[in-house]
Amino acid sequence: MRQTNVSNRLYSLDALRGFDMLWIMGADRLFHSLSKVTDNSIIQTMNVQLEHVAWNGFVAYDMIFPLFIFMAGVATPFSVGNALENGTPKKQLLYRVIKRGLLLILLGVLYNNGGFEIKPLAEIRIPSVLGRIGSAYLFANIIYLYAGKKAQQIWLAALLLGYWMLLRFTSAPGFELGNLTMEGNFVSYVDRLLIPGRLHLTVHDPEGLLSTIPAIGTGLLGIMTGNVLKNHTATPTKKAIGIFMAGVISVTLAQLWNLVFPINKNLWTSSFTLQAGGWSMMLMAIFYYIIDVRGYQKWAFFFRVIGMNSILIYLSGAVIKWAYASKALLGWMEQLAGPPFDAVLAVVSILIVKWIFLYIMYQKKIFLKI
Repeated sequence: MRQTNVSNRLYSLDALRGFDMLWIMGADRLFHSLSKVTDNSIIQTMNVQLEHVAWNGFVAYDMIFPLFIFMAGVATPFSVGNALENGTPKKQLLYRVIKRGLLLILLGVLYNNGGFEIKPLAEIRIPSVLGRIGSAYLFANIIYLYAGKKAQQIWLAALLLGYWMLLRFTSAPGFELGNLTMEGNFVSYVDRLLIPGRLHLTVHDPEGLLSTIPAIGTGLLGIMTGNVLKNHTATPTKKAIGIFMAGVISVTLAQLWNLVFPINKNLWTSSFTLQAGGWSMMLMAIFYYIIDVRGYQKWAFFFRVIGMNSILIYLSGAVIKWAYASKALLGWMEQLAGPPFDAVLAVVSILIVKWIFLYIMYQKKIFLKI
C-alpha cells in the first residue's frame, strides 16, 4: 500500500467503481436477506436481478464484473495516456502494463486458493476474476499503446467478430459445429484441454482462456470512453450525451446480435460484451454528468471512499474476518432487532465496518495500488 494524490482524478470514475464494488462487498447479500423477510415487489425484483443467469440471458448482476474491466479501460487515457504525453517511453509503459497485468493474474490465483497454502494441482483453480481483469487490461493497454483511435475501433470489431466466427464454426468433439452448450462449445473444450487444475464449473470456467478475447473488447470500450472524456474540444455536456447514446446503440446492437449469438456471461459472448459495455457506458455518462459536469459530488463521497481502494477491500476477505469484526463491534444491533431481521442487520453491520475501515484508509491517504 502507498500514499497517492487524490486531487487529480476523475471523481465520477472513482464513485462508479465504488458503486460497483459495493455490491461485491455485501449489498447483494443485503437484498438476498431482505427477500426472505418481506414480500415487497421491489425487493423481490432486486433479489432476482442480483443472481447470475445460469447460462444464456442477462440480469443487472451480470454486469458487475465487466464494469470493472470497462472502468480500467476508462482510466487508461488518463494514466498511460498522460504518461505518454509527458514523454515516458512506450517501452517503459509497456513494462509497467505487463507487470500490473501479471500481478493481477498472480493475485487472482492466490485469492482463489487461500493464499500460499500448498494444495494438490487438481484442487487449484488457475482462472480468476482478478486474472480476467489483469489479462483484459494487459492486452487492451498494449493495443492502446501501439494503435491509434481508429485502429482501436478496428481491433474491437475484429475481436468481437473473430470470437463469433470461432464459436460459430467450431465445437467440442462429438458436438455439431456452433454448439453453445456448456459441454459442447469449443471455448470450454479448450479450457478442459489446456488449463491445469480444476475448472470453476467442472466442465467450464467463466474466466477461461479463449473467452478473454472478447473481454479485451470490454477493456477497449472503456478506453474509447476514456478517449471521449479526455477530449478537450467537446463540451462536458456533449461528452456525457455522446457516451450515453453510444451505450444505447451498443445495447441495441447486442439485442440484435443476441438473435444469432446469445448474450452469455459464462462464454463472454460478443453480444454480452456489447450488452454489458453499453450499460457501462450509460452508467459512466450518468455519473460523469451528475458528479463532474453538474458538480454534485457530496452524495458520491460514500462510493468514492470504496472506489479508491476497491482492490484492497476485494482482497481483504482473505485475511480479515469481517463477520467476526462486525459481530464484536455491532453485534448489539442484531440482538436488538431479533429474528428474522437479525440476519439483515448482520449484513448491514459488515457493510458498515468495511466502509469505516476504508474511510480510515482514505483519511490517511493509504491506497492499495498495483
